[in-house]
Amino acid sequence: MAFGTKNHLIGLDIGSKTIKAAEIIETKKGHRLKKFGMITIPPGLIEDGTINDSDKVAEYIRQLFKEHKLMEHNVALSIGGFSVIVKKINIQKMDENKLQETIQFEAEQYIPFDISDVNLDFQILGENENNPNQMSVFLVAAKKEMVNEYMNLVQMAGLNPCIIDVEAFALQNIYEFNYDATNENIALIDIGASKTSLNILKGFSSLFMRDVSLGCGQINQKIVSLAGCTLEEAEHIKFGSQNDKVSQEDLKEIVSSVVTDWCIEIKRALDFFYSTYPDDSITKIILSGGGANIKDFRHLLSMETSAEVDLINPFNKLELANSLDSVHLGKIAPQAAISMGLAIRRIDDK
Repeated sequence: MAFGTKNHLIGLDIGSKTIKAAEIIETKKGHRLKKFGMITIPPGLIEDGTINDSDKVAEYIRQLFKEHKLMEHNVALSIGGFSVIVKKINIQKMDENKLQETIQFEAEQYIPFDISDVNLDFQILGENENNPNQMSVFLVAAKKEMVNEYMNLVQMAGLNPCIIDVEAFALQNIYEFNYDATNENIALIDIGASKTSLNILKGFSSLFMRDVSLGCGQINQKIVSLAGCTLEEAEHIKFGSQNDKVSQEDLKEIVSSVVTDWCIEIKRALDFFYSTYPDDSITKIILSGGGANIKDFRHLLSMETSAEVDLINPFNKLELANSLDSVHLGKIAPQAAISMGLAIRRIDDK
């Protein structure tokens, strides 16, 4: 194996609230987190995955790279939400080249978009457990408009987009990197600013994925409605800054109502999974994203699902560069997960 920086890249997670960048290099001792940075962007620049002001977002990306002395220009980024469809399908056995030729026909049966409007990709998972003449395939369709939007944004920031991944896959990558496979079912749940993604694994094989339009932004919106303040002010109030607009009791009630909604939607998704896999049970939930840090949510989710709930640690098996603050990284670990999952990709990956 050749060590060094020839084929490594920066994992760039562009969210609607924060942008994260991670750089992981390979050394003789293993993998080292060389650099990590995060920058908060104003509300409204990105909403539900749509970039409303590319110039300003590109400027924040440039600022992030400058502040954290990120010199590498090759990046891996991710997309998600309802412009991305991931489906596990079963089809007749064939080799990868043949599937490449027929994938568009297969996709037309499963994708609710005009096929001419999407980029298609696939991953062969192996033989179908119930039919040896079939194989299971992950089919991924992403709207070309969204892909081009993010490609152009990154290029405006002076960077070279080498890989575009799906957020749920990036999260799965960093989980597999840091944790040992077991035969139990594990649910990876990422609570972002505007959406929640669910990926249920058995071992390291994904069984079920779903995105839900719920996230931490709901808390801010409820604060705005109650206090008549700006979204920026609501963000500060949410984290307990002194104010005369929202009492601690009201804030606690807002958070409680929002996380209750999260738990209801997650429970619905899990119930759908159980209807498909009636003999399976989910024993552990691993949380990531900004919402993972809300203790009341973790406690309620554990009660509602009868599962153990833990926070992901994307730095678990990594050596940290001396310049990095391990205490700070520990605090923001759940938010760093997707960028870390992107950073372990390499330029020559499929």
